[in-house]
Amino acid sequence: MAKGAHSKAEAVYGELKEAILSGALEPGRLIDKAELCGRFGVSRFPVSAAVSRLAYDQLVDVAPQHGSFVSRISLEDVRERLFVRRALEAEIAAEAAVRLTREDKDALLANLKEAAAAVEADDRAAFYAIDVAFHHILTARLGMARAGEILDGLRVHLERARRLLMSPPGRLREVLSEHKAIGEAVEDGDASAAREAMKRHLGVTGALLETLAQQRPELFSR
Repeated sequence: MAKGAHSKAEAVYGELKEAILSGALEPGRLIDKAELCGRFGVSRFPVSAAVSRLAYDQLVDVAPQHGSFVSRISLEDVRERLFVRRALEAEIAAEAAVRLTREDKDALLANLKEAAAAVEADDRAAFYAIDVAFHHILTARLGMARAGEILDGLRVHLERARRLLMSPPGRLREVLSEHKAIGEAVEDGDASAAREAMKRHLGVTGALLETLAQQRPELFSR
């Protein structure tokens, strides 16, 4: 692929991927290649290359003679990944309560302040990034690189569902409250309370997933 065509394909890929992950392009939606060609001012080739990459990422389904569609979210896959994440992060939270230094705890407090500001500004994009950072701080400050790799892999596959689950009115404030409960337990050095607070936090996520699956079954495959 020529350099110019490659950069154009990258641009199309990046914008389409973000639209899919953010929910702007919902599962099951037809990807209009002609519209994309017009929007980006490119030929069909860079658009097709971008769509092929998204199919490799399992974000797009290509149906010969019918077109390309945003992949539906596998409900069973999300359930299993949430199960693994809850088990692992609960123990990380407990370990953090025992081992984090004053400097580490201050980083967690700073994150919570940033999250509160994002809630007040109703800045969902900023809050989502801060939410990811909160969980990353717990793992990174413990020096658990292997656990971090596992969780990063889980988050990639959970991202669409997680963003959808943060969309209901008031959910950002609830997440902030759940994070504060985890932070307070870590601050107090209470491993048991930190473990249970993380379990509750990720348990709410699981419950919201089941509710969304009932309300919007067209978004999911089983």
